[in-house]
Amino acid sequence: MAKDPLAEAGFYFDELNKLRVLEPEVSQKTSELKEECKEFVDKIGQFQKTVGGLIEMVDELAKEAETEKMKAIGARNLLKSVAKQREAQQQQLQALIAEKKMQLERYRIEYEALSKVESEQNEFIDQFILQK
Repeated sequence: MAKDPLAEAGFYFDELNKLRVLEPEVSQKTSELKEECKEFVDKIGQFQKTVGGLIEMVDELAKEAETEKMKAIGARNLLKSVAKQREAQQQQLQALIAEKKMQLERYRIEYEALSKVESEQNEFIDQFILQK
């Protein structure tokens, strides 16, 4: 097989019979690599887009979770506050009940004393009427 003098000089003909500096096989592999690189770059771009969307979604969910957490903390604090207010109100009512019981006891003693005075006076009146 005779060697092509152009091939020895580093010149080749492609499928369209154009003169090329690269071998047709190397040229074809270069084109395939170029296409694969383009596909890879496209896939990377799409991946970045997807990851960006995911990050945005996660950030949004984190903000919502933080908002709900703050609401829960506020509700818990409000509940504690209401419980303390009820305790204070219960203590005030118990103090008022004790005060009213003491007042009732004073009134009962005063009533007994007045009833005794009344019975003594009625007895005195009865004796006075009988003496006449």
